Amino acid sequence: MTSIGYRIALVAGLTVWALVYLMPSLTAVPDWWRTILPTSQIRLGLDLRGGTHLLLEIDLDEALRNNLDRTIAEIQRAFDDASIRGTTLSRDNHTLHLRTPDQDTRNQVQTVLSEQFPNLVQTPAGDGQMTLVYDSRQVRTLHEYAIDQTLETLRNRIDQFGVTEPIVQRQTDQFSGEEQVVVQLPGIQDAARAKRLIGQTAVLEFKLVANASAQGAGTVTLRGQDRDPLSGEVITSEYTLEERTLMTGEAVADARVRPSVDIEGPYVELVLSGAGARVFEEITGANVGRQLAIILDNTVYSAPRINERIGGGRAAITGSFDIKEARDLAIVLRAGALPAPVTIAEERTVGPSLGQDSIRQGVRSFIIGGIIVVVFMIMYYRLAGVLTDVAVGLNILYLLAALAMFEATLTLPGIAGIILTVGMAVDANVLINERMREELRRGKSARAAVESGYENARPAILDSNITTFLSGLILFQFGSGPIRGFAVTLCIGIVSTVFTAVVVTRMVYDYFLSRRRLAELSV
Repeated sequence: MTSIGYRIALVAGLTVWALVYLMPSLTAVPDWWRTILPTSQIRLGLDLRGGTHLLLEIDLDEALRNNLDRTIAEIQRAFDDASIRGTTLSRDNHTLHLRTPDQDTRNQVQTVLSEQFPNLVQTPAGDGQMTLVYDSRQVRTLHEYAIDQTLETLRNRIDQFGVTEPIVQRQTDQFSGEEQVVVQLPGIQDAARAKRLIGQTAVLEFKLVANASAQGAGTVTLRGQDRDPLSGEVITSEYTLEERTLMTGEAVADARVRPSVDIEGPYVELVLSGAGARVFEEITGANVGRQLAIILDNTVYSAPRINERIGGGRAAITGSFDIKEARDLAIVLRAGALPAPVTIAEERTVGPSLGQDSIRQGVRSFIIGGIIVVVFMIMYYRLAGVLTDVAVGLNILYLLAALAMFEATLTLPGIAGIILTVGMAVDANVLINERMREELRRGKSARAAVESGYENARPAILDSNITTFLSGLILFQFGSGPIRGFAVTLCIGIVSTVFTAVVVTRMVYDYFLSRRRLAELSV
């Protein structure tokens, strides 16, 4: 009886746990609930709720080239600290080319590189030259960093975009082996705005507009957008800038949209970090009277004239954009720059009406199938069929509660997994009921029939469910998107199926047998 009491307490506790976790998914919970009880919910996938699906490819080669450019600056600073002069350093794709004037300088360079840049492989190229490339371990590390940073930056942007329950996850193309990012934005129908927000690299730079005497020497020409002060029309212009970058977006701590009363419309105010504020003050103090261009992704947004030293850590980006564009610009600046460009390889938009139809059809099929199963089990197995139906109901309850606890995303394939789980749960109970019928036909008592029925059916139940569970794990490991949703519900459902079929129903039989209330079985 003690063992039965433990099992009753376990099943009762699991049932209360399931109801607690399912409540936020079924109805709005009061405020006191949120302070002491879980609020996790089952999330609806894109096919049920509607929204935008994007498949992004990361340009990892560009990430490697960007890192090499930063390494050039670090090497140059190391040479300056070591008083090494006369060297020239340039990059050709993924290779750095270094030239030294003499053997003594070359020896100094090799010492500095070996001590401070051990991840660079040095190869002599003759005539005082050498090539530098990252070793394979560093290349893998940089690729992993670029992917992780891309995921984090995209999540930050999407969170500020206001999307509820987005999906941002990494996947590897099964054919090409390229790293990809899946972005699903439930409820978002403005795919164009989402693409602009997600795909913008957001590399922010501050450069001086070149003087007339410096045109062509150490300069770069970039396009910009201005607004005509009289007509208000957007006009495209060109800026010749000094090539050297004085400050980057790493100095930005925050970005906010501010209204403007003039014709330029809203602007984005930049709040600089402590170090960034000091650098900005030094830049403006040393260049009074000159224009400072603010560049985002190689486009000049504004080039205001510096009238005085600017302290306080504030700067502004003005341009020809409306309030929505200004808000999106502030979002990408707050979230940070992507470490590498991303391209949209696949785009799909699901309308909300299609999602509602999918939910309606899925629920209808589930209800109809459930009613057929319940009626058949009662008609065929009588009271044992009623117990089977209760076990299947608990199975579905535990499955949905687990999905809510893990905040899993429910998709149409996921609903198919739930329906398959119901079928497997019924199958497990059918095996047990048929085994008990066989024992009763042999003239055994109710207790002996229950014990023998469960003992004989358990190996078959475990074998079939374990093999299916392993198949679900394989689908989850190598599948993507909807296939993973199916695998998640299938694997969780199998665990709850075995528990309800083997433990819950046996507990009921044992309880009535122990109290001598079950003289014969209705199977």
